[in-house]
Amino acid sequence: VQLQASGGGLVQPGGSLRLSCAASGSLFSRSVVGWYRQAPGKQREPVAVILSDGGTSYSASVKGRFTISRDNAKNTAYLQMNSLKPEDTAVYYCNLVQLGGNYWGQGTQVTVSS
Repeated sequence: VQLQASGGGLVQPGGSLRLSCAASGSLFSRSVVGWYRQAPGKQREPVAVILSDGGTSYSASVKGRFTISRDNAKNTAYLQMNSLKPEDTAVYYCNLVQLGGNYWGQGTQVTVSS
């Protein structure tokens, strides 16, 4: 399985970005997909997770501002990020877990700054 994350960039506080995570392989619909982030000098932390049945979970710091979704027909997961804050600045990674494997994408930089 290969994951390709995209959609990061520079945005002003209060702005929005949508990240995408495109996956190879045929078991995407049965996978758990998560977004994680790592800020400079900090540990990687979970941001949001979506289960194979569409159930979602968010960290307290992003709940109400970020939305994770998936399109199984396109083997792609998304992270819609609204009301962005400077503290959201980090490299964002997508993660996919399926039977027999745990996979990471290469990361996409999100910078929130005026």
